[in-house]
Amino acid sequence: MAVRVSFPVESRQGSGTVSVEYERMGDGEPLLLLHGIGHHWQAWQPVLEILAAEREVIAVDLPGFGASPALPDGFAYDLPTVVPVLGALCEALDLDRPHVAGNSLGGLLALELGHQKLVRSVTALSPAGFWTEGERRYAFGALLAMRRGARSMPLPMIRRLSRSSAGRAALTSTIYARPGRRSPEAVVAETLALRGATGFGRTLAAGRGVRFARDVTGLPVTVAWGTRDRLLLPRQGVRAKRAVPAARLVRLPGCGHVPMNDDPALVARVLLDGSR
Repeated sequence: MAVRVSFPVESRQGSGTVSVEYERMGDGEPLLLLHGIGHHWQAWQPVLEILAAEREVIAVDLPGFGASPALPDGFAYDLPTVVPVLGALCEALDLDRPHVAGNSLGGLLALELGHQKLVRSVTALSPAGFWTEGERRYAFGALLAMRRGARSMPLPMIRRLSRSSAGRAALTSTIYARPGRRSPEAVVAETLALRGATGFGRTLAAGRGVRFARDVTGLPVTVAWGTRDRLLLPRQGVRAKRAVPAARLVRLPGCGHVPMNDDPALVARVLLDGSR
């Protein structure tokens, strides 16, 4: 079962206490898993058991998402604030430079953790930050539309839609290439997570000027992109490879923006290979 840890943090905005919900399982070298904007740690559930056979897996709800409370009042949701928070989380959990894997926003955070040498390896699945301005506007518009839809629908309607493949597609086809594979329970839970994400607006606002243009050297880096990613288009993977020349660029055939559900076996293999 997921548990919560609280720990002190220092930032440019002052000091405070951050609480983070997380799931921890398995044995082996530690692997920290970071989800995307509006999601929660359960995005990784399709691959958790496979990973836990070889890694100690720590899947977290980022502050302001899932069951994790918002950051302290006045704290920004930008990279200079959130990355040190994740560093403090690792200290609180006795994780000495874990491997890290992230999806979308989590992929951007993983790359920045790698740039700062806070982790042993980085695997980024469709990471944010390699867009053109037009691509960013398109992605943010799609995310805002999903958020508005999640907040406007009453719970009975969400549950009713989740019971059919067509309904699950209506709710999640922006992020999954194969939404019918997601369970009704998971679709309801992640729609509610998107609706209730207290950090959504401030994270999106902080991302307007983000471009990841820094190299990540001295550790293994894998960037993987679903060929059917409709949110952050696959051509952005080429830009990621240019920014991080030593990175291994991997195609995920038939996968969407959140590929863990579309092809769990393939994604788990990429994550395990990336963290060797």
